[in-house]
Amino acid sequence: MKLQGIFPALTSSFDYAGNLYKVKVFHNIQKLNEIALSGYLVCGSTAETPLMSIDERIQLMEWVREASAEGKTLIAGVGAESVRETVRVANHAAEIGFSAALALTPFYYRQQMHQPDTQALYFRAVADSSKIPVMIYNIPQVTGYALPPETIAELSYHPNIVGMKDSSGNLEKLKETVPLVKPGFQILSGSGANFQEALQMGASGAILAIANALPYACVTIWEAFRARQIEAAQDWQARILPAAKVLASKYGIPGLKYAMDLIGYYGGPPRLPFIPPSAEAKREIEAAFEGLRS
Repeated sequence: MKLQGIFPALTSSFDYAGNLYKVKVFHNIQKLNEIALSGYLVCGSTAETPLMSIDERIQLMEWVREASAEGKTLIAGVGAESVRETVRVANHAAEIGFSAALALTPFYYRQQMHQPDTQALYFRAVADSSKIPVMIYNIPQVTGYALPPETIAELSYHPNIVGMKDSSGNLEKLKETVPLVKPGFQILSGSGANFQEALQMGASGAILAIANALPYACVTIWEAFRARQIEAAQDWQARILPAAKVLASKYGIPGLKYAMDLIGYYGGPPRLPFIPPSAEAKREIEAAFEGLRS
């Protein structure tokens, strides 16, 4: 399967009581369907997935599947600490029409899990039983563990592991990894701050939180890169850099949701224990997104 282009790492829509909000999920997806996005990641980190039950995650997947336009590739975030639970979610996603499963590196039992052999065993076991192709999710900001390039290369040869979402933002490590992996193994950047550079180093696309608020800008970078208009791609990357930085370094998902509200998507309240942005934070987010509309 081809994993190319731009995929928003979708947010979840909640009401003020903290319940999933179907009509707002549909509102966002129907707007995003009009843009040349390759598809959607559902239940990644941006979806506040650790704050959701398994039933809620499956419900959200079903709603996105229902609202998505024909031809969009759907990736399910299936990460759980156990192989058994990861496979259960992945196979349910397969049953409702998802194309790939994104599995997070396990991390809770740090001393045992922060070992290359344990990580490799986890991904091989998930891929052996998953009914859809598996992607590795490398996000050391969350897990505290960065997969070594050699482990990624080893896993790339498994017949049911097709790619990786690399949210580390570490371009040097990406540069080291790309020549080691199996030909056809697809690495997608998860960093809104430098995905243009990742594309130049061999990434096949990007799965981005910021694409919820700025999908046109992200697609413009991708299309400029594909047309070999590198200066244009660099220019647009520079334009969105302040917005990407203020979210990544300071305000995270609550800040992204506020930015979505500013631009015409539904961000809405974050789920507890997240705290909505303060008045000062809102002013900083507004300044970072000034002049950017999607």
